[in-house]
Amino acid sequence: MKRAIALAGGGPAVGISLGALKRLHQEPDIRFDVWTLSCIGAWLGIVWNQADIGHEAEVSETFFRKIFRPDNVYDRFPVAAAFAPDFEASLRNSVSFMLNPASYHNLVVPEAILEAWQEILRFAADPRQWSMANVNALVLNQILAVNPWSRFLTSLIYKSETKGLSRIYYPDSAFLAQIDFGRLSEPGRPTIYHNAYNLTDDRLELFSNLNPKYQKIRAETLCACSALPYIEDPVTIGDKTYCEGATVDTVNFQDLLTNHPDLEEVWVSRILDIKQVRKPENLYDALNNLVMLFAATTSEDDVRLFKSHVEKDRPDLKVIEIPVAYNVNYDWSWSNLDRGIAEGADAADHVIKAYRDGRNLTATESERISREEAPKPEEAPKRKRPALV
Repeated sequence: MKRAIALAGGGPAVGISLGALKRLHQEPDIRFDVWTLSCIGAWLGIVWNQADIGHEAEVSETFFRKIFRPDNVYDRFPVAAAFAPDFEASLRNSVSFMLNPASYHNLVVPEAILEAWQEILRFAADPRQWSMANVNALVLNQILAVNPWSRFLTSLIYKSETKGLSRIYYPDSAFLAQIDFGRLSEPGRPTIYHNAYNLTDDRLELFSNLNPKYQKIRAETLCACSALPYIEDPVTIGDKTYCEGATVDTVNFQDLLTNHPDLEEVWVSRILDIKQVRKPENLYDALNNLVMLFAATTSEDDVRLFKSHVEKDRPDLKVIEIPVAYNVNYDWSWSNLDRGIAEGADAADHVIKAYRDGRNLTATESERISREEAPKPEEAPKRKRPALV
């Protein structure tokens, strides 16, 4: 039986895939010859497959626990441990911006200032316009937009050469040094693919550990795979610039059947679903929704389209989808990681039981499993806080 597994992107919901892999790994006859990965799924798949045989789950969980934070730390610092800004580059970019004479062009626009004053006087003389909405618009357009100081600060923030809130790829990163990419090419390792979007040539590209058609998987390609625009700096490889491939293909089915026409099963761990998205309570929630809303719908569409393609062209190929847990949230906290692991293991357990009976889960069964909370694991000993690098 030749099998592939697809691990989708979904950031802090990665525990679902990790739990599913832990449960699947308990079945000695279910192993995967091909791994096709995207975003956080690529990190999990690569960390899993470079570990010592028999220690994959332990190594992977330890690795991700260093990215997630203890709940009491995360509570007032809701940032994943891997999302560090490049302070040196930000300072350098700011100084470069301030020393560039072009940065001071159009700071003072006399006709715009005159029009703004006229509008402020008209507004002050007409009480009918005195609503909060109009005041907000007035402050933005007739005060901040024409004030040279606010214009300079705004352009410094948005138009210096800083391209992301954080940076993940450094050649000498202790964080990346935890991953032994060389082990991915050892005999007996599966064929692995992950994607990234080539911004230079406007195309989605694959990277692989064993397939010579593609560039070799290494630290910079893995980071490129997760370089979500605005959140993280894009990654330059050679003379090409890359960003996250999950923005185009969240589950990464590209070329899977072309490269491996003899596949008999494809297992899918799609960790995001629109039903996980909650009403935002603050800017933190709103930013999560901005990222996850598109990814959740894209991943669902990816799987639906892939199944449609298989039904038409490869009716002999079995697609097995692991239900997506609705109970996880988008916190990079230990409790959310633990919740995801428990939910993923429980969902995989249901899938395996149906698989042993020679069937797939029905849509009704998958929906029920997605909504139910997994049994809580036994209380683990209090974990030590790992070093964050």
